[in-house]
This record gives sequence, structure tokens and C-alpha cells, in this order.
Amino acid sequence: MNTTAQKNELIFGYSSGNLGEAKSLFVSMYLYLNSFAAKKASIFDNILADNFANLDEIAPRKLNYKDCIESTSKKNQKDEISGNLNPITNLVGNLENLKWKSIYKGFKEYVLPVNDGDTVKLIKMDPGTSVPLHSHNGREYILVLDGSFCDEYGEYKKGDMQINDQQIKHHPTACDNDGCVCLSITENDVVFFGKFASILNLFTFIKSFFK
Repeated sequence: MNTTAQKNELIFGYSSGNLGEAKSLFVSMYLYLNSFAAKKASIFDNILADNFANLDEIAPRKLNYKDCIESTSKKNQKDEISGNLNPITNLVGNLENLKWKSIYKGFKEYVLPVNDGDTVKLIKMDPGTSVPLHSHNGREYILVLDGSFCDEYGEYKKGDMQINDQQIKHHPTACDNDGCVCLSITENDVVFFGKFASILNLFTFIKSFFK
């Protein structure tokens, strides 16, 4: 997992409008932080637009290109002034003002209000805080918004995305200097391993009834 192909699949799904609300928010934030990924999305958008224009059954409305340019320019100027380009802050405001829920010492989370089958949340880890060794019954998507964390597969900094599934076991640890804030989507429950795995998995099982 966590391959370029998996990331491209996610971006293409966003460009084509096939993602749910949670993953659309996730990808829009990824494109906001990652200029290289944003260029890919632009390419996908153009490809899909060309295909759409070539459909005989659809007659695109004729627009004045000057109106389009002026409209886009004014919107961008307004967004830059008001600071409304960040998809997350557009939804929930300043992250410092959120009512974070403490899960255990050094680890907090905030579930985002989206209407979707996927669970999307913000995760805040203090410097040096770790998550026990675990895997997933479905895909997990992690995007670093601030700071960094590392696991068995490398270090992930602001703007980096990680995609995991049941084949991946990892033990994420926030960096010692600044900790990290991440956006996370889990399609299914976490499966823990190690010394306290049975207790943690029982807690996860019970928690699933209250989603």
C-alpha cells in the first residue's frame, strides 16, 4: 500500500466526483498542502473535461471566457483576503479552538462532522507520543497537517499522505520536537498487536457499538 498508484486513484476519484464527503475533504486538504499532487489533479481535471466535451449527447453551454476569468480572479482574491482556502478551517474553524477529546495521555482526537460511512477525524499527538502496533480491517488514510511522525516505513511530514490496509502493521510515533496533527480516515476498526492487544481490541469492539 501507500503507492503512487493508490494516491493517483484517490486523486482521480476526487476529480471525477466519485468520492464520498469524507474522502473528498481529505483529498481537497491534500491538494491544498501538496502542490505536486495539485498539479496531478489539474491534469486529471483537464482529461475529464476533454472527455466530457466530446460527448455527443451533451451540448456545453457557451460562456464568455472573460466572465469566467473575472469570476475566478475575484473569488481567489476574496479567499486570500479572508483566509478561506484551507478546507479544514473552512469546516471547523481554528484548530486551536476545537474541543479535542483526550483518548490517552498525549493523544487527542476530534471527529469531523461529515455525512459519510467513513469516519474522518483530526488526530493530535504530543511530542514522542506513540500509537501501539496495529493494523486495519479496512483502508486507513493519514495526512500530516502539521509536525511529523515516523513508523516502520519512514518519516511523514506536513503534506505527506500514508495509505494502509490489513497487510500493514505499524507503530506511529510523533516527532520529539513538535508532535503532529493529522487528518485520518478509517474505513473499519483498528486491530492491535502486542502485550495489551486483547484489552485494546476488546475496547475497540465495544466502542464500535457507539459510533
